[in-house]
Amino acid sequence: MNTTIPMKAEPGFTNHNADNRTYSSADKAAGKMSAPQFAQRLSRFRYQMVQAGQDAALVFSPVNLRYLFNYSGEALMAIVSPSAVVLVTDYRFIAQASQEAPAELQLKCYCRDRDRESLAQVIAAHLLQFKARRVWFEDSDISVLQWRAICEGNGLIEFSPCPPHLAAQRMVKDEWEVVQIEQAAAIADLALERALPLLQVGVSEREFATELEYQLKKAGAEDFSFATILGFAERSALPHALPGSKRLKKGDLIVLDFGAVVNGYRSDMTRSFVCGKASPLQQQMYNAVFNAQRAALDAVRAGISGAALNNIAADVLAASPFAKDAGPGLGHGVGLQLHEQPFLGPLCRQLLPENAVITIEPGIYITDFGGVRIEDDVLVTKEGCRILTKAAKQFELPERL
Repeated sequence: MNTTIPMKAEPGFTNHNADNRTYSSADKAAGKMSAPQFAQRLSRFRYQMVQAGQDAALVFSPVNLRYLFNYSGEALMAIVSPSAVVLVTDYRFIAQASQEAPAELQLKCYCRDRDRESLAQVIAAHLLQFKARRVWFEDSDISVLQWRAICEGNGLIEFSPCPPHLAAQRMVKDEWEVVQIEQAAAIADLALERALPLLQVGVSEREFATELEYQLKKAGAEDFSFATILGFAERSALPHALPGSKRLKKGDLIVLDFGAVVNGYRSDMTRSFVCGKASPLQQQMYNAVFNAQRAALDAVRAGISGAALNNIAADVLAASPFAKDAGPGLGHGVGLQLHEQPFLGPLCRQLLPENAVITIEPGIYITDFGGVRIEDDVLVTKEGCRILTKAAKQFELPERL
């Protein structure tokens, strides 16, 4: 079966600088992004492609396929030319691809017969149709084995890795994207509020994580941003501890990192607790991290570099008794991917753009003792930032024996 499902004719090339923040109240209420926004995204990518002298681009990244074409499934790639787009999949996802792609983009969905057509053959046929000779491809999202076959089937094509133009586009969020992340953050806030009473002496890491994830789904999350991170006592010093069988005891430190997904967009929040009354050392750790995060939050604004922001928080931790225990790096962008541009660290020269959504998450990790991390999602504005994660930052949890 090798069926092509046509849509409308490809629209004309649009101004890559046009505003992409307008969408209807009906789309907003339905949780849908408007077709003109997708058209602007595609137009901007095509502009970069044509400026670089490329005749086509092969898009393999599931994140970029969602960003450009609203596709949320699996086993699909796109062939983009200056005047046409072909989405290539198989019988399992052809209906989904044709239903999810905005009709206004006027794409074609091609159903590959996996028994009779290799992906390389399908790509070759369409590149020949487009008379393409210079072609970008996403080298980070295809295996060596697959790429070898594609190259062998397209010997006359000059392939080159696609620069990170789409990652740069995705760094700046439009109004609709911000709303989705806000909703994901609100779900996470609510889920934590509902699950928190279970976080008491005797509960296991796995039991609490299970309850929290249940509350995330009950509150409306379509998925979890990532596998929930949870560590009690000395395991809280593991930055990415997966929940296990360890049970909570009085005086234990707790690090909890989790998030929700809404329409593909993710939230990412960390809260740290102590079971009962904090010891002087635990309180000192928490205060150091809290102050480092506060200093960074106060400094966030469009135009500051990632390195400068990182160093503001790092200087606070360096002046504390826990300098050698501070985790490197301050945070990252978040959106369709959990970790995306910009990555906030000492080498990040990227100037934060207005409407980027980033995490601010300093931490202290003392091996065989415990850790503290506080993380929030924030929207970068001209004047500063807007914090999207609202859960309280209480440290001491009451003992519920």
